[in-house]
Amino acid sequence: MERLKAEMMRHAIVKNDKIVALDAVLNQMVDPSLIMKIGEAFAARFAGESVSKVVTLEASGIAPAFATALRLGVPLVFARRKKTPVADPDVYCERVPSFSKGQVSDLIIAKRLLSHDDRILVIDDIIANGGALAGLLRIIGQAGAEVAGIGIVVEKTFQSGASLIRDKGYRLESLVRIRSLSGGAIEFEE
Repeated sequence: MERLKAEMMRHAIVKNDKIVALDAVLNQMVDPSLIMKIGEAFAARFAGESVSKVVTLEASGIAPAFATALRLGVPLVFARRKKTPVADPDVYCERVPSFSKGQVSDLIIAKRLLSHDDRILVIDDIIANGGALAGLLRIIGQAGAEVAGIGIVVEKTFQSGASLIRDKGYRLESLVRIRSLSGGAIEFEE
């Protein structure tokens, strides 16, 4: 994913030694051709996993998850962060911390959208401490669905989230791994 690394070097803003803003790459503005390449990469990595649905978090995970679901030919389900007036009242709900937002929020998925027959591929944009991802995995477990794998666009290896998830036995694949943000610069792992 050299193109993704190049876009990150061009557009990312390192806020401090733990936070990098990717709004001009993955969050608020996206290059559709890059997002489709990300989807292709995840679809190739998880091609043999008999995925029935791709699941992600609102909102930053939607673009890469959509591209992945399109390439795999399966539906995309995303966890909402708040209830809406027309939301299904029968939902799975988990309270989770957000490292980048510095707050706790809800993850909500209507129960009718997940089933015990599903093999879920989870896709998300970035992992730091893994709190939101852990909440999403709990929802999938409550539904009785199986996690086929987890795809993360950007993994911050200097934080514990990805390691904690892998230590629970999940297959977690990341496209780009950041070793450090020290000194205001992104240092990638090879």
